[in-house]
Amino acid sequence: MNQQIELTQFTDPVCTWCWGSEPIIRKLQWRFGNQINISYIMGGLVEDIREFYDRANDIGGHPEQSNENIAKHWLEASQKHGMPVNTDGFQLFTDENPSSYSQNIAYKAAQMQNQELANKFLRRIREATATETRQTNRRDELIGLASEVGLDIVSFIKALDDGSARQAFEEDLRKTRKHHVRAFPSFKLSHQSESMILHGYQSYDALKVLIENVSDGAITERPLQRSEKDILRFIEHYESVAPVEIKKTFELTDQEYSCAVEPLLNQEKARKVWAGNGYLLRPMHKEMDCDPELAMCSY
Repeated sequence: MNQQIELTQFTDPVCTWCWGSEPIIRKLQWRFGNQINISYIMGGLVEDIREFYDRANDIGGHPEQSNENIAKHWLEASQKHGMPVNTDGFQLFTDENPSSYSQNIAYKAAQMQNQELANKFLRRIREATATETRQTNRRDELIGLASEVGLDIVSFIKALDDGSARQAFEEDLRKTRKHHVRAFPSFKLSHQSESMILHGYQSYDALKVLIENVSDGAITERPLQRSEKDILRFIEHYESVAPVEIKKTFELTDQEYSCAVEPLLNQEKARKVWAGNGYLLRPMHKEMDCDPELAMCSY
């Protein structure tokens, strides 16, 4: 009998509440392990910012004004979800690049090559957009990020150029419409013959209760281990984590977080990377030794 939950997130790489759901996704992965499989359907939030309008946040129309209002919205959302954002010089949309479809299609190009790397790529797009103010709907930026996570660039560019990634994205749009999803993130929870759609942002506790109920208690959290070693393993596994992701996953107060992380920083096992109104933690790696004659680097 299959005792694995399928959790599908309907998403867009530049949606701030999808960025804000990363602590939830990582806690689910860490606490449920291989009992849960998480996948993504690209929902295409902004086809053209000049024809888009979010009434609640006054986003849409002229790209420059939209960027200003997006930055304001992201800062307000960050105060609620806790993930860092950087809005200094924020300029995601322009007349030349008015859409978020480019990032969605790029994810599908990556997914056609390697699912694990595609998910790393999706996180990297979110991070670059939210914390580095990079214009991730530009082709050169997407190729650079794809290279960073280890995707084969020749295959990646081919999928972008031959229409196959676009076609895969169009199929995701059909699935999004079929499930009447209009808010991102939204979730589809499936177990054996049962499934349900959860519209909008969901808390960890809400998803946990639904997972345990839909599986009749067969799928439950693993025991929580929260030693310094466990937290370092978490940082090393994900390679780049926000403080809120550690606090939520390991259920730490601010003081407990400081007591756990400060020794890792002092021992140079992890480092801070400042990101706008917060920071990210990354594992400390040895410097690479590069040989220009051999055109290669190694640790």
